[in-house]
Amino acid sequence: MKKLLFFVAGIMMLTACGNQEGKNSQLAQNDSLQNIIAARDNEINDLMGTLNEIQQGFQEINEAEERVTIAKSGEGADKAVQIRENIQFIAQRMAENRELIAKLRQQLREVGFKGDQLQKTIENLTAQMALKDRQLQALRTELDQKNIHIAELDQTITGLNKDVENLNKDVTDLKTENTEKSQTISSQDKQLNTAWFVYGTKSELKNQGIISGGKVLQGNFNKNYFTKIDIRTDREIKLYSKSAKILTSHSSSSYTLDKDTKGQYVLRIIDPQTFWSTSKYLVVQVK
Repeated sequence: MKKLLFFVAGIMMLTACGNQEGKNSQLAQNDSLQNIIAARDNEINDLMGTLNEIQQGFQEINEAEERVTIAKSGEGADKAVQIRENIQFIAQRMAENRELIAKLRQQLREVGFKGDQLQKTIENLTAQMALKDRQLQALRTELDQKNIHIAELDQTITGLNKDVENLNKDVTDLKTENTEKSQTISSQDKQLNTAWFVYGTKSELKNQGIISGGKVLQGNFNKNYFTKIDIRTDREIKLYSKSAKILTSHSSSSYTLDKDTKGQYVLRIIDPQTFWSTSKYLVVQVK
């Protein structure tokens, strides 16, 4: 009786330990997931913060331009001073915005965000910079006609032209980089989801080196004899034979061998991931 009690107590202790280990493992997984979510949230907050700063910068530039408009239509000796001060402010804020846009591009690269909306955001910001360039060009022409020449305006426009050119180049580089990444991912995805199958009589398979010495796919065999398929979409293979034997290793629960109305076998793959997990080559011997 005592031995039985000790045995039961031991089982209970082991069960309790197992449950605790399971809970600890689940807690660790939850903590890891929470850390990933928190890190992603921080990245998104940083991106939004930079975007807000850029938009605030453009708003302040617009306000400074309005002050220039008021000053140039006014009277007095301090008109040129007011215009000069606001042009200097615009130049400073434009420089800050250029740095912020560069920072935003870097953030996007680091966090690996993808999608057309992010690319459009950069393009829109670049378009706004180009618009400011045109507006300042028009302002310089108007001031020259009124014999009001502001050296700072020339410097601002020269710098802006250069930076808009750089921004356009960066956007082009970003588009190229995204296109290359998309093509690489698409190619890798296609390779990961590609498989090959072949069916034939025993003598046909031997002639192609697919069966050799009683073994399958050993040594050099004719890969061109196989048919390539996409495992995501191709889930049914007609074997055109009333006798079929699968020679490669595939989980029996992942497929069925059914006969059609003519009594010929059709291989239906019901769980592609499991079916192709052991081998991306399928060999079926028919008669």
